Amino acid sequence: MDNKQIIALLKSTPLFGNTTEKSLESMIKSAVQKTVAPGGKVVQEGQGGVGFYLILDGKAEVIKDGVKLAEFGTGDFFGELGVIDGQLRTADVVAITETKCWILSQWAMKSIIANHPEVALSMLEELVRRLRATDDARK
Repeated sequence: MDNKQIIALLKSTPLFGNTTEKSLESMIKSAVQKTVAPGGKVVQEGQGGVGFYLILDGKAEVIKDGVKLAEFGTGDFFGELGVIDGQLRTADVVAITETKCWILSQWAMKSIIANHPEVALSMLEELVRRLRATDDARK
């Protein structure tokens, strides 16, 4: 996937919809891509959370204590909690199909947040949405 396609995916997320293309271009320079085979762990519960993940292609599911909490596909993202506080991952994310991810490090994300406060507000809104969805799913 080329940089223009990645920028389009980033702009389609609630976190980066209002971020300028110039800023997103600088973010891309700091990121890496990773491909995970079906059944492989994209991230593992208990490991350090030092990256923000955007799924470029494929599908993955979030598993906690053997329970599927969510499913992600192209354009979905995760890791926004760990990238803020560096705490351990709270669940496994397992590839359902071959899954290609774009990964932004904690230091790069903190720089984006510092320079674009609207990203922090968007992150808070998304975190609240996900927390409510998790609470509703457990009822």
